[in-house]
Amino acid sequence: MDDPIGFFLAGYPDRIVRLATQLRAIIRRATPDAVERLRSGWALLGYDIPLARGKRYFAFIAPERHHIHLGFEYGAWMDDPEAALEGAHLKLKKVRYLTFEPRATLDARGLVKLTREAARVAGMSRADRLARTLDATG
Repeated sequence: MDDPIGFFLAGYPDRIVRLATQLRAIIRRATPDAVERLRSGWALLGYDIPLARGKRYFAFIAPERHHIHLGFEYGAWMDDPEAALEGAHLKLKKVRYLTFEPRATLDARGLVKLTREAARVAGMSRADRLARTLDATG
């Protein structure tokens, strides 16, 4: 199997594959050093950002039959002035995501900005994220 990601995506409707391809390009544009990996057990494409000591999982593309998600592992700490990120309503502790329907038109500029913010927050120490939480809660 020369292209495991292509093989994985081939199991989804064409419009979902199109969105996945666009989202992959957006992540590459926003974070060219990110490492993409198929995480078949989770049925998603995961992205790791290199850090001074190793790497950290920070983003994912999760296709489903009827929509696709672009998610951020440390999304709860991201600046999200448009309040576009979902997940808080599900009481997810840290993950936040966006959902796109098959006919969606992606705002590449906005998604690049969010992805760069996700990488920045993922690079923070746990103490920095805690301080950010404490600042936000008053």
